[in-house]
Amino acid sequence: MKSRYYLMPALAAVLLTVTGMTFAQAPATQTKPQTPATSTGPANVPTGKVAVIFSAAFQDQKQGIAKFGVLVNQLNSEFQKTQDELNQTAKTIQALQDEITKLQGTPGSDAKIVQTKVQQLDQMKKDYQRRGEDGQAAYQTRRRLIFGPLQDDVGKALDAYAKARGITLILDASQVEGILFALETIDITRAFIAEYNSKNPATAASATPK
Repeated sequence: MKSRYYLMPALAAVLLTVTGMTFAQAPATQTKPQTPATSTGPANVPTGKVAVIFSAAFQDQKQGIAKFGVLVNQLNSEFQKTQDELNQTAKTIQALQDEITKLQGTPGSDAKIVQTKVQQLDQMKKDYQRRGEDGQAAYQTRRRLIFGPLQDDVGKALDAYAKARGITLILDASQVEGILFALETIDITRAFIAEYNSKNPATAASATPK
């Protein structure tokens, strides 16, 4: 039965999307609140508004935060050469694999030639995997550098948005498990994205650090 070597995806899956952006920021330190002293006065019952947001929608190329799409395109462009080289190497490896398979199935093939090609293929696979891993590491490092300022800016804008509307608690349904449904009246995702884009157009994005 003819065998076929399945190539690792290398950067392909990484270059298509950038995932895992977390906009919620935890405080540097968190202390356990002290138990209040017993009081005979009236209880202080807090009041406030709760809203839900889906931060994953920020990354939508068409309806998300415009600056995000610009930075994704920039990041992918920077690594396009690396991706092209990996794609070309993958084709070369597959061609050599097909050649070896054909030789192995041909009676009278020189065993030494086949063995030499097998060794060459093994080395190419190792080099391909190493270059793919190095490329992914470099891509992730660059991604954090590029998106860090945007993540901070969106977080500050979300804080301001909530304060201006008297919202005291925002639940990120993209990060918190168990939220299956939210009324449209408390889902602020689209409204926040629209306001952010109006105040922060993508064309105003400054050059990102290198």
